[in-house]
Amino acid sequence: MNLESFRDYCLIKSGVTEEFPFGEDTLVFKVNGKIFAITDVESFEGVNLKCDPEEALQLREQYPAIQPGYHMNKKHWNTVLMDRTLSDKLVKELIDKSYGLVAPKRPLSKTKPKKGK
Repeated sequence: MNLESFRDYCLIKSGVTEEFPFGEDTLVFKVNGKIFAITDVESFEGVNLKCDPEEALQLREQYPAIQPGYHMNKKHWNTVLMDRTLSDKLVKELIDKSYGLVAPKRPLSKTKPKKGK
């Protein structure tokens, strides 16, 4: 996956914004004001993605290209190296999970019973 396809995939998700709050080289994707993905636009060597703590450990054990989050809380973040050892499908799944952890949850619809029925 290259930078453009990564960026495009993040931006197709509902409510996503892209920002540069840490300088012109660090691209940040947010939903609901919360970060779910960070990358360096100059090198695009890796992306930081939010992750469930237990799954984060499992992924690090299974894939050498997934490491504790660089400059992030290592319990909740992984750095996914973009060294072509991981499939685009897996990277997209990891982006989806990261997005899902911070995206606003939709409330279950509550339908009111109709009167007289």
